Parts: sequence; structure tokens; C-alpha cells
Amino acid sequence: MPILNKDMTLCISLAERPSNNGTRFHNHLYEQLGLNWIYKSFRPTDIRDAIAGVRGLGIRGCAVSMPHKEAVIELVDHLTESAEAIASVNTIVNDDGVLTAYNTDFLAVAQLVQDLDTDLAVAVRGSGGMAKATVAALKSAGFGDVTVVARNEARGTALAEQYGFAYAADVPAGAAMLVNVTPVGMDGGDGAGQLSFTQGQIAAAEVVFDVIAVPAETPLIAAAREAGKRVITGAEVMTLQALEQFVLYTGILPSAEQVAAAEEFMRSQA
Repeated sequence: MPILNKDMTLCISLAERPSNNGTRFHNHLYEQLGLNWIYKSFRPTDIRDAIAGVRGLGIRGCAVSMPHKEAVIELVDHLTESAEAIASVNTIVNDDGVLTAYNTDFLAVAQLVQDLDTDLAVAVRGSGGMAKATVAALKSAGFGDVTVVARNEARGTALAEQYGFAYAADVPAGAAMLVNVTPVGMDGGDGAGQLSFTQGQIAAAEVVFDVIAVPAETPLIAAAREAGKRVITGAEVMTLQALEQFVLYTGILPSAEQVAAAEEFMRSQA
């Protein structure tokens, strides 16, 4: 990485509980490609002020994580089709003070489920911004039997009805694919070390998908592996969506080898 200098391009991430995943991934690619860029994560105390800073300081790119994915919508100038349809933002690109919002979470999830049997009965636990991207991606991929499971009945029902799916307060019997889009199991949170689904529900499933990237091996993923289930991890989501962000920010598509090296570096660090 080059020494900090006045011409360096800055990209950032904004999250309630920042991790080093994006920082490692992006900075490793900058170094491989010889770019005079740097990536830094922040925990904003005021999201409105943070986005004003992106605009006013000429910060090129901004990743947006929970719980800010919906709050930033009114703070940008343009929404791309996916971000507008989902009403959730995870990426902002700054072009000379004009902020355009994207949702690369949707693109990542769509890629990860594209080879699955769309006849699987799916239970998605959660109703926030990432749940919106996930449910939209499942609909786009052709899944028809999806139940949104959420404590907030109003939000859960609204999300389910938007895509023609069902809502339930608990996981329905026969769910063959379990998807966690809540913070349960995330490092540093109240639910760290806990399971978002029961052992019985995991045993009955065929596929278990946890969008949480920190830790890479969440309690849910560990339990699913032990039970011999096919798993899709948040680390996989993170890599795919971060690559989409990198291309949006820089206009450069790294080689598969460069992406693999950045992913390995990201995952190998404590």
C-alpha cells in the first residue's frame, strides 16, 4: 500500500459493528493492482452527517451495513433499479458530489442460490435491509415457496406480501432451506454464540444459509456442517458483494486469481 498522500482516493464502510473484512479485501486488491487508494471502516454516530461527509469530502465509495441500509435512501441523489425495488442500499458511489445507491447484496445472493433446487421450501428469518435483498434474490431466482419469519409482524408481513410469499412468526414445518438474515450469531452482538434456528430445524433442512460474515464460521454454519448439510456462508456473500463494489468504485475488474488472493488474505487474518 502506498504511503498516505494528498492524491489518495478514499473508500469507506459504515456499520454499527464494523469488521475488517471489507478493509482487508479492498486494500489487498488496491495493493495488487498498484492503485493509490485506501479503504477504511467506520462506526457512524450520525448517519446523516456521515453521508454528508461522503459527499463533501469527495469519498469515492461507501459500503453501508446494518442498521443503516434503509436510512441512507433519503440521503442519496439516485437509486439504481435494484436498490429502489428492494428499498435497501448497501453501496454508494460518489461522482463529483452526486451520490448513486446500489444493492450488491442482491447480486451476491442471486449468484449463490442460482444452482439450488427452486422447489425447496425456504424459511428466511429476518425482515431488515439484508432480508429484503435476500427475499428479492430468491424471487428473482425462481423460488416459489418462501416464508418470511420475523418478530416484527408488520415488517415481516409487508416484506412477504411484496414478493407474493408467506409470513409466519416461527419456522414452518418442512422448511428445507434455512436462511438467517438477523444479527443472531454475529461477533460482538447480543446474540453472539447463539443459533438463529433450532437443532431440530437444522436437522430437517437440506441447505443452511447464514448471511453473517463475522465470524466466518458462525454457530449456525458450524451446526449445519456438523449435521452434514450444504451450507452457504456470509463470507461468500461478503466476497461477491465486495467484488461488485470494487468494480463500481474503480471501474476495474480484477482477475479471478487476484480476487482469490484478496479473499484468502481476508479470511486468514484474525
